[in-house]
Amino acid sequence: MTVPHLLVHEKKDNVGVVVVENLKAGTKMLCVVTHDNSSFELEVHDDVPIGHKVALCDIGSGETAIKYGEDIGKFVADAKKGGHVHVHNLKTKRW
Repeated sequence: MTVPHLLVHEKKDNVGVVVVENLKAGTKMLCVVTHDNSSFELEVHDDVPIGHKVALCDIGSGETAIKYGEDIGKFVADAKKGGHVHVHNLKTKRW
């Protein structure tokens, strides 16, 4: 059994959450979609800490981040597929 690097909650999500320590740029991650237990591979392009997000596709500034199948915020900078998603490129829409 292989341990996943990234969890994605719903098929329509455009970000997933890193679930391993010390994820390094260039790693080919095993990504698991928890909704249906399907999986896919994705190369991460940055070092990403556990609990932070990774873009599952290229996402432009102004677009909505989807996690748990829900809107969790707005991108304030572009995020490339496999790139780190955190406070430098994603903000809440609450304020």
